[in-house]
Amino acid sequence: MNLNSSIPDSALRGVRVIEMGQLIAGPFAGKTLGEFGADVIKIEAPGSGDPLRNWRMIKEGTSVWWQVQSRNKRSIALDLRSAEGQDIARKLIAEADVLIENFRPGTLEGWGMGWDELSALNPGLVMLRISGYGQTGPYRDLPGFGAIGEAMGGLRHLTGEPDRVPVRCGVSIGDTLAALHGTIGVLTALYHRKVNGGKGQVIDVALHEAVFNVMESLLPEYSAFGAVREAAGSALPGIAPSNAYRCNDGYVLIAGNGDSIFKRLMAVIGRDDLAHDPALADNAGRVVRVAEIDAAISVWTATRPITEVLDLLGGARVPAGKVYTAKDIAEDPHYRARDMILAQSTRDGYDLEVPGVVPKLLGTPGTVRSSAPGLGDDTDGVLRELGLSEPDIAALRDKGVVA
Repeated sequence: MNLNSSIPDSALRGVRVIEMGQLIAGPFAGKTLGEFGADVIKIEAPGSGDPLRNWRMIKEGTSVWWQVQSRNKRSIALDLRSAEGQDIARKLIAEADVLIENFRPGTLEGWGMGWDELSALNPGLVMLRISGYGQTGPYRDLPGFGAIGEAMGGLRHLTGEPDRVPVRCGVSIGDTLAALHGTIGVLTALYHRKVNGGKGQVIDVALHEAVFNVMESLLPEYSAFGAVREAAGSALPGIAPSNAYRCNDGYVLIAGNGDSIFKRLMAVIGRDDLAHDPALADNAGRVVRVAEIDAAISVWTATRPITEVLDLLGGARVPAGKVYTAKDIAEDPHYRARDMILAQSTRDGYDLEVPGVVPKLLGTPGTVRSSAPGLGDDTDGVLRELGLSEPDIAALRDKGVVA
């Protein structure tokens, strides 16, 4: 039985996804599709499973990250390196709408499951392939993780303080950006197949290209002016004022870069002289004197607590916010009011607070229907759906093909 057949209002009800990926990029795309009703069958290696099961902080033997990344999925433990395992995978793919994989290019071809073979088996198949450098080009065979994609995509050069070592943003943003671009591609291809009568197709996502796609005017500025944007710490180069400012108990971010917003900000901090200075009436003039403006704001924030700064700026309709920690998020009433913190029961017997589902579709909202599976929890059920008998399954288990 399709897992989501009892959810009539799910946007992706009836869509079946086979997830062959592991760790972050491929599985995040599977997670997103699963939250909107797709039946996601995750293929994992017997014995070890997805390495994410053991990444970062572990509770009751399983990573709490896994509990988020793999909710709404079913797990089948299948040895894809064996001929029998590959045959089972082909049968699953033959009945699927989407295949997700993030192996190094050529891996599936080596198993006899390249695009030509799979599309002949299932002409409507949509195949999402996420890799470091894409399926073509001179770098296609090089190993690539999200961190390398962030570097090649131009992001790492901009993160950090000037003349200091480049730093990561704190999460695996390259992988996640690739997953989101892949999800957009999957949904676009499914729409094309359904509405325009098109066949299935490959979505080829390279980690560095997903990062590069969100780099705003980085390349056009170089093309037009020969300008190479550099790291600028917490400031937003070319936009003023927009920065982090020290209070007496932490930092606030203030975005006073709109013309009218700037005037209101200067009025709040008692600098009417700057508010009415004709040279600062637009962004171009403020950029020239950004150091002076930042210094004026810093003098005002330095003697005040964050709460006072935010209250005064909020009253003046100046965008500002504190720098949130996990504790701040967990205690924030706005997060809870918008269902962005959910209580999720795990198969290990404890409850966990996890992020809610985004984006928010008001007619067909995403849901958490099931907790993250144990390794091979759904092997027998999935194989029975393929028509295998109990003796067949037992024989495969004896050979180590499934677990």
